Amino acid sequence: MKIEFSAAAPDAATPLALTVEKDALARLASPALDAAALALAQATARASRFEGEAGSVVELFVAAGGEARRVLLLGVGAGGETDYERAGGALTARLLTSGATQISVDLGGSAPTALATARFAAAAVQRAWRFDVYRTKLSDKAKPTLAAITLHNAPEGTAAAWARQDAVTQGLDLTRTLVAEPANIIYPESFVDRVLASVEGLGLDVTVLGEAEMTELGMGALLGVSQGSVREAKLLALKWNGAGDGDPALALVGKGVTFDTGGISIKPGAGMEDMKWDMGGAGAVVGAMKALALRKAKANVIGVCGLVENMPDAAAQRPGDVVTSMSGQTIEVINTDAEGRLVLCDVLTWVQRTHRPKTIVDLATLTGAIIISLGTEHAGCFANDDALADQLLAAGKASGDLLWRFPLSDGYNKLIDSPIADMKNVGPRGAGSITAAQFIQRYIDAGVRWSHLDIAGMVWADKAGATFDKGATGYGVRLLDRFVADNFEA
Repeated sequence: MKIEFSAAAPDAATPLALTVEKDALARLASPALDAAALALAQATARASRFEGEAGSVVELFVAAGGEARRVLLLGVGAGGETDYERAGGALTARLLTSGATQISVDLGGSAPTALATARFAAAAVQRAWRFDVYRTKLSDKAKPTLAAITLHNAPEGTAAAWARQDAVTQGLDLTRTLVAEPANIIYPESFVDRVLASVEGLGLDVTVLGEAEMTELGMGALLGVSQGSVREAKLLALKWNGAGDGDPALALVGKGVTFDTGGISIKPGAGMEDMKWDMGGAGAVVGAMKALALRKAKANVIGVCGLVENMPDAAAQRPGDVVTSMSGQTIEVINTDAEGRLVLCDVLTWVQRTHRPKTIVDLATLTGAIIISLGTEHAGCFANDDALADQLLAAGKASGDLLWRFPLSDGYNKLIDSPIADMKNVGPRGAGSITAAQFIQRYIDAGVRWSHLDIAGMVWADKAGATFDKGATGYGVRLLDRFVADNFEA
């Protein structure tokens, strides 16, 4: 969708949207509407019990030169950034398949900040994202029509704020597309190809490892997951040196299981098709790295993805097998469906030995237990550093990608001790998300700040949200971009 900013008055023939703050309907005004049209809009809003709540919409038609002009009132609540974001998403949700091809938005009645205006525009574009690649029989009424939004009376500084939000939106587009694609299209090798094509020319340093290189490095945990698949495992690293030469201050690490059958510990058939999005952590990492590169973030960051497919053929690892990770620690594999932590542990060791980041954040659709705990409202946050946890929670709140912190302790850590190896890959039934995080923590070097984000409930939605429709949400991209901006850029 195209976003434009204009100092001119809206065209009289174009559909028009007016932003309205909470309980400010009486002050509704716009030079684009005459007194009769404004009075009709106010009456329609009162009849609809519209009070300007963030994301609320009233639609009506007014006379305009012998034609009917579409007019919308958009509630922006108290006028904060998230209020405008909800309004932008609501606008697109209302008009995307309405037949309207463009709309003018008059911001003059609510006086948003530049950032609030940019987030309005970003939400409008993000809410328009759909994955119709494989639909061949959509009716004309089901096809998107809205292609352009023009914002009038935008405050000074909006263009710069929009440039950053546009970068994040493009990163979201990459993440959502990867998550939405089926597993016969996106597997480790094609994931790498798709990402490299998307970020070409952006200045990212790229490293790709295949199974031969990972075998030489001793990545027995990651390769153990992959050994039942005909698809070769890959490690993909994207490095952005926006602050000059030197080691990255931050590493973002993503679980990239492009399809997860559970392996020999096979999952039930019902719902297994959802496991195409078990690479949502890796998807978020590459989307965030694209956003950082597009907006030329002044930070040194590396994003690393461990990419595998977990299948149950005759070569697949078995429950009871013992594998040796790149760190040298041994793991008794109790359940082959607890594979994500086996992938992450080797990737974490690789990035620490190769690039020496002082802070690491990993993202993974790791446990069903986190969905039992938090549903689809928050992702789980685990951290070995209180300040880091606070930074992530703040970035989550500011961006809209919400987090909730969980505990770590020696008591939970002991639950994954193995009688025959250094550890086992699952603990007892209780505290499943916590013991998974405790497993990952065993691979973090002394002195490294680390956080694990369990995003299993967040990467796919069964109902629409403010900035996404049903399906892939792109969770994590906005969070990571805000986290970097607030804590790693001068």
